[in-house]
Amino acid sequence: MTRLTTVARALITAFAALLASTAPTATARAGTDPKAPEDFVALRSVDPTIIQEMRYFTPHNCVGERIDGYRQPICILTRPAAEALHKAQRKLLRQGYTLKVYDCYRPQRAVDHFVRWAEDLDDEAMKDEFYPNVDKTRLFADGYIAAKSGHSRGSTLDVTLVKLPAKPTRPYRPGEPLVPCFAPQGERFPDNSIDMGTGFDCFDTLSHTLDPRIQGLQRHNRLLLKSTLEGLGFVNLAEEWWHYTFKPEVYPDTYFDFPVSRKSLTSAH
Repeated sequence: MTRLTTVARALITAFAALLASTAPTATARAGTDPKAPEDFVALRSVDPTIIQEMRYFTPHNCVGERIDGYRQPICILTRPAAEALHKAQRKLLRQGYTLKVYDCYRPQRAVDHFVRWAEDLDDEAMKDEFYPNVDKTRLFADGYIAAKSGHSRGSTLDVTLVKLPAKPTRPYRPGEPLVPCFAPQGERFPDNSIDMGTGFDCFDTLSHTLDPRIQGLQRHNRLLLKSTLEGLGFVNLAEEWWHYTFKPEVYPDTYFDFPVSRKSLTSAH
């Protein structure tokens, strides 16, 4: 009995030591998420009237699931970018429109998620909507997916215009039939955005802001967004009508990885 008791005590002591060594590690892990610098803000604190439809918090995107790092459906930007967007909103409200953002700051872990997805050539669950005419093997070569994104620097956003009064956009239902993102507005996924010729995140040359095939009202709508934002310091990415970066960037060479969450902000915004 004495021998068994000694062995049991030794086992209990070893198990207690194991718990002691792992518990702090788990606690430490929970608190290791990086924080945003002080000059990052929640857009809602600067302009609560701008609509936020944060697509990567939802499964309605090219991957078909929530993207890593999006813990809350909020737009985070550097303060100068947020304040410039507020000025644009004030101008557009007087013309009967509101801005709507689809994505703002994007953590590096989210970019890594897109890269893993692009490398998995068997996963084409959302192809019929977001890249019907693009072979998935071409996503890197054609520039649709990259290992780094300007969004991670905090001054880039994806944005559109909504006519007032804004009607709600219905939620995407996973598994519902998919329609090409360049189909006529009445056929593709319903979005309360005005007609820009394609849906958001459409991997197609028709998404190029000044593609000559986009004419009439669609071209007018793109140019309204472009002229308004460029007049306030934003620069458009020519390949994506929705993509704008505020210049000069606060962090032109830094790619952040703090999660999209209010907890990431260093002070209450």
